[in-house]
Amino acid sequence: MSEISINQPLGTPTWIDLGVPDLDRAKEFYGALFGWEYEERSAATGPFTLCLLRGRRVAALRSVSAADVEGESWWLPYLATDDCDAAAERIVECGGAVAVPPSDVADLARTAVVTDPVGARFGLWQGRKLPGCELVNEPDTLIRNDLASPDPEPARRFYSTVFDFTLDGNDDLPDFDFTFLRRPDGHEIGGVFGDPTARASRWQTVFEVADTDEVAARAVAAGGTAGTPEDAPYARMAALTDPFGTAFSIGTRPATD
Repeated sequence: MSEISINQPLGTPTWIDLGVPDLDRAKEFYGALFGWEYEERSAATGPFTLCLLRGRRVAALRSVSAADVEGESWWLPYLATDDCDAAAERIVECGGAVAVPPSDVADLARTAVVTDPVGARFGLWQGRKLPGCELVNEPDTLIRNDLASPDPEPARRFYSTVFDFTLDGNDDLPDFDFTFLRRPDGHEIGGVFGDPTARASRWQTVFEVADTDEVAARAVAAGGTAGTPEDAPYARMAALTDPFGTAFSIGTRPATD
C-alpha cells in the first residue's frame, strides 16, 4: 500500500482520468470492478467525477461526446511537474505538441494535455490541493503506466530529454523491445515497448487487483470484456475493456513471504 500526500518528482505518473460518453454507466462499471465511490466536482473546463477508494482520490471520470471516443479509448496518465506551463513549453521545444493548454482544475491542480513526437497523448500535473492519486500500488488503484509504440526510439529520446529519465534494458524480457524509464534518483516510473503491430502509440494503464481471475470475470459481468488471465514475469495479468471499449490491464503481484 502506498499513500500519497505530497507532489511527486518530475515525470512520475501521478494521476489518471478517462473521458466517457455515459458517465452513469462508467460509474456503475468501475464501481463494480474496483469498489470505487464518487465525488462530483466542477472546474472551468466543466464538471468531472473524482473516483474514491476508502475516501482517497485515485482517478477521475469526465463526460465527453460519443464522437470523441470513436476508435480506441485509453485512460490518460498525467506526469508530475512543478511548473505545468514551463513543462508544456519544453515539450514543444523537444518535438511534442500541446493538445490542451495549461489550465487550473478548480483548486486541485494545474494541468495540460500534450502529445509526444510519436503521437502518444499524456497529461501534465502540477499538484496544488491534490498531489495526484492519493493511493497507488495496492488493489483497485493505479500500479503502472507504459508506452507502447511502433516507433519507440523517438519516444525514448523525447522522454529522456524532457524529464531527465535514464534508459535501461530489461533482462527479464529478452524477447521484447522494452526499455525502463527511470528518474534521476533511479526510481522506475514505467517503460517504453517497441511494438511493430501497434496501430498507434499509446500510454497504457495497469491497475493492481487482489485476484486477476476474479476481477476479469467481474468485468465481463459488468458489461466489459476480458482476455484470458496469464502469468507474466511480475504479475498475473489480464487485458480488459470497459463498456465503451477503453483498453486497460489488471495485475496481481505474487505473494511475498
